[in-house]
Amino acid sequence: MYTWVKNLIPETLIHIKPLSGGDTAKVFKIEAKNKSYLLKTNQLYPTNDLFSSEAIGLETIRKSNTINVPKVFKVGTKDNLSYLLLEYIPSKPPNAKSFKKLGHKLALLHKHTSFTKFGFDSNNFIGSLPQRNCWSKDWSTFYLTQRLIPQFKLAVENKLWDKHKIPSETILYKQLNALIGDVTPSLLHGDLWNGNYLIHHNGTPYLIDPSIHYGHNEVDLAMTKLFGGFDNSFYEAYYEVVAPHENKNALTEIYQLYYLLVHLNLFGKSYFDSANTIVKRYFN
Repeated sequence: MYTWVKNLIPETLIHIKPLSGGDTAKVFKIEAKNKSYLLKTNQLYPTNDLFSSEAIGLETIRKSNTINVPKVFKVGTKDNLSYLLLEYIPSKPPNAKSFKKLGHKLALLHKHTSFTKFGFDSNNFIGSLPQRNCWSKDWSTFYLTQRLIPQFKLAVENKLWDKHKIPSETILYKQLNALIGDVTPSLLHGDLWNGNYLIHHNGTPYLIDPSIHYGHNEVDLAMTKLFGGFDNSFYEAYYEVVAPHENKNALTEIYQLYYLLVHLNLFGKSYFDSANTIVKRYFN
């Protein structure tokens, strides 16, 4: 590994240090003479779609000029490995001040839109699962057909959900549309749990590991609340810039349903009860 990593960077390689990674990649800190890099590798996706999608997501957020992301240096394949070489961000635990900055910057990201439709130019991933982003003029249609239905179908295939207990698409759409109404497309991170942001040593917030698309801004906020870990100052700063939806509380659960279904399909039946409770509450 040392030899090919050495050829990836334009300066003298000093040390390769394994870091704790996610479920889809091995992660290394690459220490070189003048800077440090973050290298992600994966043997499960040698076609490199996973890392290519991540690179596109990071670059799209970067070009919005709203919130920082690590710089992408290289993405490619080597033998049976996919890899992504990124800027290494030295980080520290968040405090109320940094959470306030994060909330403000996320709001600016969500106010960034140059589209009148929902979706994205390419498909990507949520964790290791494919995520479709076909364009739609209607957010309720997009959320139903590109998010909920694929995960319900996968849960049935995985024998984690009885297909006869999934509400019809007519019922699902009717309830979604009634709660959501008309919303504006926002550029979303798409998987904003508390492991997908960093606070630089200088206090600057960074987003990492995006699953981007243009969607309803409350989706990102719903994910921040699913597993917790975000200070109240984060939400206060956010809502100073972007007003909350009138059905914010209900939509938090509605949008968490997607992520619970994803976790159900990735990690098993321990997520079924939480997902099923939301289905019964809003769609029966």
